[in-house]
Amino acid sequence: MFEYEIATARRADRIREAARYRLVQEAKKARRASSRSQEPERRVTGQRSRFTRAA
Repeated sequence: MFEYEIATARRADRIREAARYRLVQEAKKARRASSRSQEPERRVTGQRSRFTRAA
């Protein structure tokens, strides 16, 4: 009976660890998605089109 209780406790630990891992992965994914939406990418334009030539 003691071995069964140890196995049950280990199983519960593994389930909690897996849930924590999934939560961290979801948080990382959400953080990446929110950082992309905050600053949209812009097209890079050269400085030459803004100014005339001096000489």
